[in-house]
Amino acid sequence: MTDKKKNTEAESLDAASIVEQTTVADIFRAAYYLDNIAVKTKLIESPFFSSISGNTVLLKPENLQVTGSFKLRGAYNRISQLPDDERAKGVITASAGNHAQGVAFAAQKLGVKAVICMPATTPILKVEATRAYGAEIVLHGDTFDDAFARSLELQKEKGYVYIHPFNDLNVILGQGTTAKEIIDDCKDVDAILVPIGGGGFASGVALAAKLVNPHVKVIGVEPAGAACMKAAFKAGKVTTLPAVDTVADGCAVKTPGDLTYAFCRKYLDDVVTVSEMEIMSALLSLIEKHKLVAEGAGVLSLAALPKLKMRNKKVVPIISGGNIDISTISALIDKALIDRGRVFCFGVMLPDKPGQLLAVAQILADTNANVTKLEHNQAGVTDSFKKVQLEVTCETHGEEHIRTIISALEKAGYDVSRVY
Repeated sequence: MTDKKKNTEAESLDAASIVEQTTVADIFRAAYYLDNIAVKTKLIESPFFSSISGNTVLLKPENLQVTGSFKLRGAYNRISQLPDDERAKGVITASAGNHAQGVAFAAQKLGVKAVICMPATTPILKVEATRAYGAEIVLHGDTFDDAFARSLELQKEKGYVYIHPFNDLNVILGQGTTAKEIIDDCKDVDAILVPIGGGGFASGVALAAKLVNPHVKVIGVEPAGAACMKAAFKAGKVTTLPAVDTVADGCAVKTPGDLTYAFCRKYLDDVVTVSEMEIMSALLSLIEKHKLVAEGAGVLSLAALPKLKMRNKKVVPIISGGNIDISTISALIDKALIDRGRVFCFGVMLPDKPGQLLAVAQILADTNANVTKLEHNQAGVTDSFKKVQLEVTCETHGEEHIRTIISALEKAGYDVSRVY
């Protein structure tokens, strides 16, 4: 069957029929189109993540793709299979993230005009990164919904072909080549962990893994604040969350696709959720232990590792993307450090007389706390003219170390108020 005929038939079928008619040959066809286009990211064994999960953990670093995420796989597979008349029309999508760069990259490689609609509030670095691949950028509105609405208007006006970020068969097949590479590199893999946003990546990975090796477990991972696929499974149909709230902004999707729901329902073994702090902690661990940078959505699979019920198995969590700006990564790291007791901020009231600050500093030095910030405020004290408020932030080694510091300060007569 030709690709053009296959695409036309897929458009006329319902989701369940598409799922049933998709075969392992479709995955291999996608791998053929992506050969020498997508980086075949190599598995990285992780002693640290192995130790916290009780399994042998091999990382699949899709954050090392040329565009910084797996998204170019699906975008390239979709655009590469457009017939000539549709290529001539150009393609369009709406995205403020990884899908934008994936579509722009694929279109540039294939000589196809690409238009990307982004919210006007999109950080300039993301806009320029997408524009660098030759795409025409349309900034519109303050939210993704605004940009999406504008993309549909332009599609209708100009006749562009729409490239959906997840609810499209050839996008799903392209993403599925990630699982084929995992199995090629690790024939005896027992389980693959894959993040879920709209479900395209999870659909492709689960489909490919099960068709190539039905014994491989595929577990989807969602942020607790945006668990749209888990909600759909519970309802037994595609459903829409009332709101989403997560640091994993690449997975902040309210409604999964009907096609991705059908694929995930058939091929996923389980869906687990992770908390915001678990996501931030996984991000910090990845940076510290492997010197790899990822975005919030990119480390969902790592965050789920301690929750696995299996032990002594070969497990591959996919690091899905690494496109994150410096200010965001700094904020996430700070929160993770605080949660681990590696940053401690406290306040004390001091008599307003010489030597008091030195006395506190000596206690901190004696307890091996490294002061990073200090605020000495006399004006903020309203109940006494003879006291000053001292707030100190210091680096610590965990909760036990913090308790030691507090105990030493209280023993010296200070009333300690923990800020964080």
